[in-house]
Amino acid sequence: MFAKISFANDTIIVNKDARIDMLSQKQVQQNKRAAILTSGGQYKGFRLQVISTNNREEAFRIKADLLTKFPEQKTYALFQSPNFKIRIGNFLRREEAEKFRAQVAKFYPDGVYIVEDAIEYTPTDDDVNNQ
Repeated sequence: MFAKISFANDTIIVNKDARIDMLSQKQVQQNKRAAILTSGGQYKGFRLQVISTNNREEAFRIKADLLTKFPEQKTYALFQSPNFKIRIGNFLRREEAEKFRAQVAKFYPDGVYIVEDAIEYTPTDDDVNNQ
């Protein structure tokens, strides 16, 4: 691979190997993929936080209720002293989280928030290109 530059009457002529463009495209893809990764190797995304309470039983009751109502979504229990936080979902884009928030808010009208979080996700090339 090489690039040859020649000058002629205030004009720069660049003759380059076509493989340079292919490598550039691969690097762009790699950079986009890295932009959506956290330092720990997980993806940057969004979850819904349904409750934050210091009552452990209430938190786990709501988690069980979410699992029953939304079995297709994963739920998460976090303990950040002194509160237990229950979160649901793995969304790459905020718009997806907003749509799901509307569904969850029907059951929990108070305090369902979208939070940024490291999510479990396997993106497609389309997801990377749309970032």
